[in-house]
This record gives sequence, C-alpha cells and structure tokens, in this order.
Amino acid sequence: MAAAATVDQDLVSVQQARELVEAASRAQAVLARFDQAKIDRICEAMARAALKEAARLGQLAVEETGFGVPADKAEKNRFAAEDVWHAFKNLRTVGVISESADVLEIASPRGVVAAIIPSTNPTSTAIFKCLISIKSRNAVVLSPHPSAARCIGESVRVVREAAIKEGLPADAIACMTTATIEGTEALMKSKKTAVILATGGIGLVRAAYSSGKPAFGVGPGNVPVFIERSADVPLAVQNILTGKCFDNGTICASEQAVVADAPVAKAVREQFSAQGGHFLSAAEAEQLAKVVATPQRTLNPKIVGKSAEVIAQLAGLSIPAGTRCLLAEVGGVGREHPLSMEKLSPILAFYVEDGIERGAARCFEILSYGGMGHTAGIHTRSREMATAYGMEMPASRVVVNTPTTHGAIGFSTALPPSMTLGCGSWGGNVTSDNISPLHLLDIKRVAFETRPVKSVRPARETLAQQSAMPAPSTLREGIGAPSGNISRADVAAIVDRFLATRGIGQSDPATPPAPATPASLTPTVIDIAPSPSSSGVVPPVEIAATTPSNGGHDAASVATQPPTPTVSTPAAANGNVPASNSNGRKAVDFVSEDDVRRAIQKGDKIYVNAKTIITPSARDLGEPAEVFAKV
Repeated sequence: MAAAATVDQDLVSVQQARELVEAASRAQAVLARFDQAKIDRICEAMARAALKEAARLGQLAVEETGFGVPADKAEKNRFAAEDVWHAFKNLRTVGVISESADVLEIASPRGVVAAIIPSTNPTSTAIFKCLISIKSRNAVVLSPHPSAARCIGESVRVVREAAIKEGLPADAIACMTTATIEGTEALMKSKKTAVILATGGIGLVRAAYSSGKPAFGVGPGNVPVFIERSADVPLAVQNILTGKCFDNGTICASEQAVVADAPVAKAVREQFSAQGGHFLSAAEAEQLAKVVATPQRTLNPKIVGKSAEVIAQLAGLSIPAGTRCLLAEVGGVGREHPLSMEKLSPILAFYVEDGIERGAARCFEILSYGGMGHTAGIHTRSREMATAYGMEMPASRVVVNTPTTHGAIGFSTALPPSMTLGCGSWGGNVTSDNISPLHLLDIKRVAFETRPVKSVRPARETLAQQSAMPAPSTLREGIGAPSGNISRADVAAIVDRFLATRGIGQSDPATPPAPATPASLTPTVIDIAPSPSSSGVVPPVEIAATTPSNGGHDAASVATQPPTPTVSTPAAANGNVPASNSNGRKAVDFVSEDDVRRAIQKGDKIYVNAKTIITPSARDLGEPAEVFAKV
C-alpha cells in the first residue's frame, strides 16, 4: 500500500507539473507583450509585498525546516525583496536595451522558467527567482523542496497576488504543491520549459543539466578563507564569525575553513576564543566528525542550520555558554577528514600554513573538495596579496576583508545582488556570474555594416538589365573599332552620343529643357569595354540611363552615375585628361579602382561629371569612402 501511495504521489506531481507549465506558457505569451513601465509596476508591487511579509515568511521557514535563525531569514527575505530589486529596477528588459551607431541590442524573454527552490534558503530564493523571472518577462513555475513546501508556497502566494493586482496574468507565477523527484524532472524536461534555475544538491543540479534544457545550476560552496599576515586580525575574525554564524551557516557562500598565516596563527586563535569561537580538542573533533558526516561521508542533514549549542549536544560535547562557533584543527582535506567538507552550520575547520603560496595551495585543496568554482575569501592589508591569492583560486568570487556570506551575494560588495551564484566550469556550471534578470533574456543584436565587402558584380546590375544590354560588338561596330579593341576616346564619343540623345550635356543655355512626360523612367545599365589598362585587364564600365516604363517620372531625372564624393587629380596618373568646369575644378573622364585607392591614401577627392566613366569596382570602393565629388 505504501508503495502504491508513493507511485500515486509521483503521478500527481508529474501531472501537476505538466498542467502548470502549459498554463504558464500561455500566460507568458501575454506577458511578453507588456511594456517596460508595466513590467516595472508589477515587480515593484511584488517587491513591496515581499518586504512587508519578510519577517513572517522567515519565521515560517524556520518553523517548517528547523534550519537557521528567524531574524536572519527575515534579513535574507529583505535582501531579496529590497536590495535585489533596487539593483535591477532601472534595468531595461523590454525592446532596445542598448544602442550604438553600429549595433542595437533587443531583449527577448526566454519563455517559462523552471525554478528549483532549496530548503536552506527557501523563502528568499523563491522571492528572488519570481522577481528576476517577471522582470525579464518570463513566466515561472517553482518546484519547492518537500521539507519547505509550505513556506515556499506562501512566499509565492504573497508576490503572486500583488502581481495579479497590477495586471500580471494569474498563471505567469505558479508553484507545485506536490513536488516529487519525478514531478520536478517532468517540469525541467517539459517542451514548454525554456530555462532552468536550479538551486539545491549536486544531484539535482546534475539532473537539471541532463534535462536537455539551458540551465543555471549552483554547486556546493566549501569556502576557504585565508588570514594573511598583514591582516587586521581582530576584524578578520569578527568578519568570519559574522558570515559563518549568519542564519547558522545555511548560505552556501559561508566560510567553511580558516587558513591562518603562521606568523599570526596564535593571534587568530586568541581572537576566535575572545569573540565566541570554541576550539575542540583532537578527541572532541573526532567525536564531532561522527555527527557531521554520515558513514557514506555525506553531510548529516540533522546538523544543517543548527546552532553550535544544538550540534554540541548531538555530539555529546560540553562547550562554554555563549559559544557561537565550533572550531577544529584538521590535519588534511578529503574523505579521511570529514570536517574538511562543506558543513552548512557554525563549524569551522582550522589550518595553519606559512606564507601566501602555501596558504593559497591549502585553500585550493579545500575548494577542490566539494567547492570548486564557488567562493573564496582573504583578509589582508595588501592589495598585491589579495590579487596574488585571487589569481590562484578556482573560485568565481574572491571576496576581500568581508564576510564571504555577505560578500559573495553582493550584500557587502559591489557584486550583483543575487541568491543564485554560478560556479563556472570549475563547478560544472554554465556561468560564473551572480544570476540576474539578464541571464533570463535572449539578446538579439541588429548590426549595421561598418566595413564594406568588395563584390565582383555591381549591386545596380540585375539579370534583367544584363539581358537588355547591347552586345559589345554592336557598340564597337558603331564607331568602327578595329578587331574588338576600343580606345578611351572612342568610349568618350559613345558617352557623348548617348547623352546627346537624352538631351543631357548640351552647352547652349538658351535651349529649353525637354518637356516632362507622364511615362516613368527606369534605369538601364550598359557595359562598355574601355581600352586595356597597363595590366592588360579591361574593366567593365557602367553607363546608367533611363528608359520609359509604366510609372510616372520626369525625363529630366535621367540618372548617369550618382554624383557622390570623389578624388581630384589622381586619375590623371592613369592618363586621364581632366576636363575644365565653370567652377575651376576639373572632372576626370575615367576612374579606376587604383585611382580611388590612391585618392583614399592621400585624402584627396576625385571630381566627376556626367561624362566621367567609373568602373564598378572603383565605385564600390569609392562611394563608401566618399571620395567622389561632382563638378
């Protein structure tokens, strides 16, 4: 009967996941059309509602899970609702979000977010993921940890109701009420799920990455902290205890091991004892290790988020009243040393190493045992030492002279405020960032040409126009060119005769312009083969004219080559003879690609008129550079 009931729960969970994702997908289609102002009004309402209920939700979390401290849970809720929202409230997530002369960036929502919520930070993580999902115009379906389902569900209800009052589609935020492993997998693998935000154990994160969906997973954080010899030791110890004891160590970025530089090790021990730390003897440390780790060398969930006093009682230890944190000197790192793992409680492993090199090596070893890519800390007065330490750490966040708990999430540093911290490739994660609304957007980039691409065929030349071109032999026959060769003078004569038939280039000012006709004119391109260049290559020449079509344009709008900026005299180097103009400038009769290149190099202009013949390659190169000028 028990097995059948379990199967039924799994089926219910799977069905619920499917239905919620389907409904969320429909709601997201509506949400995607909201403008920035409406999105921000909705998120503002969500943040205000969560802030108002921060203390109550924190109390619910402690009552349901048994983890942490109510006041600290409330502070994490405040951080998620206030600090995170204030950091991103002015972030553009709709339409064009960035613009330059060359590139526009346009934000696009991803769709439905599958948000996996842990039991250690249940309410704050739920608030955080709902806010960043809606800010980026995504719908979100949350899968709560079974041991925190009630407080997570209540957190979702608080922000969802506030959002609906501001116009959010009701199904855009949803939370599973029956969450099993099978149901969570169905949520992550659904065709309607666009991206996964997975916060939880390593098994869950691996399941997210194996779902076939884009996923932002968060790995464990076995955080080492090095107290370098130049550090302000009393302040360093104060910061470490502040971070380690906050919410009884349930944040993954909390300190797990202290590595003291040998010259200050004695002072470090004294400060820990003075500020509420208690060092265990070797026998007591071994006794504690049996409670911290299971026989399989995994963390015992019974000690997670519990106070030092409660853990000491579980281990049968007697500690001084007012003890905030238990410390044990550990001889190494790895399975043989259970206290060297991530402990998620006010317990610190303690090591002594001489110098930054050996201290960093020990911290590297600690990170390698279940904390790769997450966070490391250092306390030092030397920026150089902080940099050297950071260079050695396989950690996405290296925080300096601050509690790692608060520094890593952006509470006490300038890092982006976040309750989801990527661990990069070190931790098998897709990013090393603090997750924000930007990670839930696809960015489209509209890019304009900045460097023209040379083409072998002019853009103005179409297949239809090519078919209308007279054969080169016909042109040659018209001027009697011998054996297929044509001189530059012949080309000029062809141009003059062609333009004369259109009434263009007449020198008599008394001659009235040809009357406009109702027929439109469409461009016709004629290729003429000029005389060979010195290389023996004869480039094709364009002469653009107009012929009547079915539209309505004036005949006077006949186009030769467009009058764009160009060079003055470089064309004469190829034997071109510039023709004088009334303004004193001289137009060349022929422009090649080499002429344009020389003009660009010298910063010259090439002066052209209606009779100037410009090769297609010269035009392709010269027009973007604006070297042609009309006279």
